[in-house]
Amino acid sequence: MKELELKYGCNPNQKPAKIFVNNGSDLPIEVLCGRPGYINFMDAFNGWQLVSELKKATGLPAAASFKHVSPAGAAVGLPMSDVLKKIYWVDDLGELSPLACAYARARGADRMSSFGDFISLSDECDVDTAKLIKREVSDGVIAPGYSAEALEILKEKKNGNYNIIKIDPSYKPEPIEHKDVFGITFEQGRNELEINRELLSNVVTDNKEIPDSAQIDLMISLITLKYTQSNSVCYVKGGQAIGIGAGQQSRVHCTRLAGSKADNWLLRQCPKVLELPFVDTIKRADRDNAIDNYIGEEYMDVLSEGAWQKVFKTKPEVFTAEEKRAWLDQSTDVALGSDAFFPFSDNIERAKKSGVKYIAQPGGSVRDDAVIECCNKYGMAMAFTGIRLFHH
Repeated sequence: MKELELKYGCNPNQKPAKIFVNNGSDLPIEVLCGRPGYINFMDAFNGWQLVSELKKATGLPAAASFKHVSPAGAAVGLPMSDVLKKIYWVDDLGELSPLACAYARARGADRMSSFGDFISLSDECDVDTAKLIKREVSDGVIAPGYSAEALEILKEKKNGNYNIIKIDPSYKPEPIEHKDVFGITFEQGRNELEINRELLSNVVTDNKEIPDSAQIDLMISLITLKYTQSNSVCYVKGGQAIGIGAGQQSRVHCTRLAGSKADNWLLRQCPKVLELPFVDTIKRADRDNAIDNYIGEEYMDVLSEGAWQKVFKTKPEVFTAEEKRAWLDQSTDVALGSDAFFPFSDNIERAKKSGVKYIAQPGGSVRDDAVIECCNKYGMAMAFTGIRLFHH
């Protein structure tokens, strides 16, 4: 198949629309079910590149949850603690395969943003992963293959209209890529930069110790940033992104946005949140929204009279700012990547509030010394990678 006609482009009024390979060769994909759209394919192809690189860098199965051409979550297939299984709502599924663990982590880090996601998997989709996908609200999935049973499970989603894409893992794109804007064609070499441990060798802080687990987390952050709309910052812990700040004009706003998402991930693990007494009939999306409100500044949206009765069996106590700060202060060993240099130390001050200890950024700011000094104040280890990872 050399081209695939699409229903429309980014919006229904943008017709005609299709995908094809510029050199006239066959498309490297097969649509096994559904009718993916323009944005679905943009998410699918960006997500596939991300998980492929994560697998190559770490040797572990990887998954990504994409929304509007940026990842809402990305992770590798490490085992989950009982607490993580609970906050990701997979504690009823028993032992999961490494690939299913990767997607549970990618989906679970920011469930609000992942609602209606497009999923990317580095490995053949197995039954465990398919069962997990089936119960979530999602637009589709791309993977190099599907077991026969997994494919049948996925085909049951959306009354048989769930988007399932199989991609040829051996496909290599042309080294030059093009993009049209306002009728004008832009041309550039593809970003083929390989992200590995060598990029983390130039540690510029007094603390030079970046353990292997933190190196993996930093590589995950940098690879995730490579496919996130810039400006962007990514917090990672334990093999998964826990906060991604995408598409902000200011670097510190990226750091704050990603940090607030990382804080939400951490707060969801607090016993006070884990023990919320939800009514038995609550839907998954309503439960996620309620948790997000409860741990945020708009907590009265779910605790006011007449509102809490729709969500909880009994009215929970307010999760006070002091309680939240005390819980967050216990967090440590979080890794942070940035797609461009930090121009001011305010980024480091904000990162510290979310438990960041390890940082990877390009360096090259006229204020590098001030940023390094701030890291030294908190005993952080920071590597200058020397590479920028803008993505548009």
